[in-house]
Amino acid sequence: MKIKNCLLLGLATMSLATSAALAGEDLDRVMEEGVLRVATEADWVPQSFLDDNNEMAGFNVDVAREIARRLGVEVAFVTPAWEVITAGNWNNRWDISVGSMTPTEQRAKVLNFPAVYCFTPAVAVVHADSTVQEIAELNDQRIGAVAASTFELYLQHDLTIDAKGALPFDYQINPGEIRSYPTSSAVYDDLRLGDGVRLDALIDAMPAILAAIENSYPLRIVGDPVFYEPLAIAIDRGDQEFNDELARIVADMRADGTLTTISEQWYGIDYSAAK
Repeated sequence: MKIKNCLLLGLATMSLATSAALAGEDLDRVMEEGVLRVATEADWVPQSFLDDNNEMAGFNVDVAREIARRLGVEVAFVTPAWEVITAGNWNNRWDISVGSMTPTEQRAKVLNFPAVYCFTPAVAVVHADSTVQEIAELNDQRIGAVAASTFELYLQHDLTIDAKGALPFDYQINPGEIRSYPTSSAVYDDLRLGDGVRLDALIDAMPAILAAIENSYPLRIVGDPVFYEPLAIAIDRGDQEFNDELARIVADMRADGTLTTISEQWYGIDYSAAK
């Protein structure tokens, strides 16, 4: 009996020791390899895109580089499909997502969100030739959005944002048809073909829309923002130590003004806090 009890105690101790050893597994791997592998998009100006030198640039890219610098490691970017990133269970293919991801109830089942680093408005957009002037006129229309994005969830009336600091919102649009796209640029390209040719409107982030308009896309914003997105870095579930270290770094970046500086550089406005 004593032998059995000792054996059980030994197994329990080993289990606790194993759990402790694995508590920082992801952080340990990043530090040992000396590289933070960041998942983001490559064609979403000005968040993250390939510049004229074929190098990654943008707001999210600079945030990711600063996080890596403060960790004391190099940074490497990968660009998987958005629905793959949000699905979780990354199996060490990358370490972190810095891709303007909104923490939602559904995503939190497979991902951890160490810190919100940005708040951006989501807006409805029509072709410049459209006669639409108010949000309500978009009811029963064909509206595009990136697949598995908060914009698509908003159109589906299935968006839950429970991050700290998130502002309340109402569903102002009842689309007749929701068309899903792999990237924002693909949505824009369909809408730019003309009013009602393939789409009547789209929903996306204000900074990306303003960048597209600046690049001569014939688009026009309709009404006020439909909701404000708290955007967070994301990691696979399981490593609390990694989570806490990233949370500390982002808090420091907010406190010392780094997030404000990066936001103003790319957006001309400080999106680092909710307005």
